[in-house]
Amino acid sequence: MTSTIVIAGIGTHPFGRFAESYIELGQYAAMAALRDAAMSWRDIDAAFCASMYLPATAGLRVLGGLGRTGIPVVDIEAACAGGAVALRQAIATIRAGSARTVLVLGVEKMPRGFLDPRMIYQDWQIQSGIALNPAYWAMRARRHMHDHGTTERQIALVAQKNHKNSVDSPICMYRKPFSLSEILASKYVCEPIRLLEICSPCDGAAAVVVTLRDTTTPAASRDVQIAASTHTTALYSADLRSPALSMSARVNNPGPTSTAADQSYQAAGLGPEDIDCLEVQDTDAFCELEAYEDLRLCAVGDGGAMIESGRTELGGAQPVNMSGGLISKGEPVGASHLGQIAEIVSQLRGEAGSRQVAGARTGLAHVLGAHGNSAVTILIR
Repeated sequence: MTSTIVIAGIGTHPFGRFAESYIELGQYAAMAALRDAAMSWRDIDAAFCASMYLPATAGLRVLGGLGRTGIPVVDIEAACAGGAVALRQAIATIRAGSARTVLVLGVEKMPRGFLDPRMIYQDWQIQSGIALNPAYWAMRARRHMHDHGTTERQIALVAQKNHKNSVDSPICMYRKPFSLSEILASKYVCEPIRLLEICSPCDGAAAVVVTLRDTTTPAASRDVQIAASTHTTALYSADLRSPALSMSARVNNPGPTSTAADQSYQAAGLGPEDIDCLEVQDTDAFCELEAYEDLRLCAVGDGGAMIESGRTELGGAQPVNMSGGLISKGEPVGASHLGQIAEIVSQLRGEAGSRQVAGARTGLAHVLGAHGNSAVTILIR
């Protein structure tokens, strides 16, 4: 018998602002994933729940409402990579023989406005006035523009693409296309990053059912194989740059995304050229350009040329952020990566509707969060 670890079911609660509690959002996504997998809650041997802004035992508070079956329910926090780390723990648990089927949940109720700096930065950073994420993103964008000639127009093209993709993406908080001129006319959040080029914290939930499957069984027909799942942290994080260490935006030793990508490509036996579609971190539009380079889709400095080429558009050679990306979805941090995975699974199943990437057989999901927590998951069909 040949067995492999697969995603058998996916479920999402739309991202946005909702009156419902995080418990209700999480239960919605979990039950949707169970239905999609044609399983019941009693089929689950263990569960992992990713969040950043929820109280202790949030996972059990959510999943206990489905029935107290006595299984382990573990809470995980790793900034934007929390969902990816929860997925890795599910895979490790199955490989260890401690479970056969695991539910992985990400859920969040986010505060409005910029992220609470106390969740990411130390007191000395907050008191120094350097504790808002867009400032760091803007410094990296400016450095790239200086070194490689990247333009504000190229950054805006990323936002235009992702807003266009959002229109038929039911998970998105914002589902409206914007012209390039409208994006470039929007206010600066932190120059050169504009309002229509940046994501918003929000509420939401996503879940996947991971199981060990005999690949010869009929149930395997909709399964998507997990070919690689990696998590790395930065050797020198952007969050720690100033003022005590350095204000340089050049440090890349190497970057955590490149490390995670290289590990995932090796584990999957694939190269960047083999990936049919991608969901990548676009907390701001420049972040997506940088991801092209760090994921080895193009050479360092060529991210602007890549978006100009149309290669990452729907219909291009390697579409990116078919879901609309975080710019359109918003980012409930704990659910972020699992939402990406749900999109990739839908693509590989051929169930993405008007967003469908023709003939997609491989997909990659990427996240990058506080203190250089980065993760890459590669799925194949």
